[in-house]
Amino acid sequence: QVQLVESGGGLVQAGGSLRLSCAASGRTFSNYAMGWFRQAPGKERDFVATISRTGISTYADSVKGRFTISGDNAKNTVYLQMNSLKPEDTAVYYCAAGPLYSYKVRSYDYWGQGTQVTVSS
Repeated sequence: QVQLVESGGGLVQAGGSLRLSCAASGRTFSNYAMGWFRQAPGKERDFVATISRTGISTYADSVKGRFTISGDNAKNTVYLQMNSLKPEDTAVYYCAAGPLYSYKVRSYDYWGQGTQVTVSS
């Protein structure tokens, strides 16, 4: 079992930055690929970014060049640095862990409770 707790969400103006954190406990963090997803009201949960166990990362086209995913194995924590935020980035952001390096929701076995990010125009 892996427990995930996100933090760092909040309200920010367009063009601003936020850094989300996801603290993992339970089984060894480095055994899993980690992903960030987001879900806006009335919409499906969408892929944002993922990082493999070896540090390879992939991003959704909508965030490429603005968001950066990184991991700290010593702290069992994965981060999502979000720059140049836009109102359309407003959503609940979820951290996830799974055995596969993937952009698919169903590839992840463990999920956090989510953290709200609101970007005002």
